[in-house]
Amino acid sequence: MPQWGLGCFWPRHPPRRYDPVVDPKPRPNHRQYLEVLRRMTPQQKAAKFFELSEQAKRLFREGLRKRFPELSEEEFHALYLERLAKCHNRNY
Repeated sequence: MPQWGLGCFWPRHPPRRYDPVVDPKPRPNHRQYLEVLRRMTPQQKAAKFFELSEQAKRLFREGLRKRFPELSEEEFHALYLERLAKCHNRNY
C-alpha cells in the first residue's frame, strides 16, 4: 500500500476519483473513453499525446492570429513564442 506524501513519486493526497454527481457537465461516454485509454499501449498513448499537443498548439496559434491579424509574420512568431512560454508549468 503506498504511503501518501512519502517519497518523491507519491502525491500528498490520494488522487481524486471522478464523481458524476458533483460534475455538472454531462459525460455520457466517459466510461467508454476511460476504457479506451486503459486498452491503449504505451506507444499509442505517446502518439495520442503528441497528436493532441500539436492540435492544441495549432488552435492556440490560429486564435492568436485572429486576435492580431495586423502583425507581420516575424512579429507574430515572436508573440507566439512569448505567449507559448507563459503556458509552460514552472513548478518543476
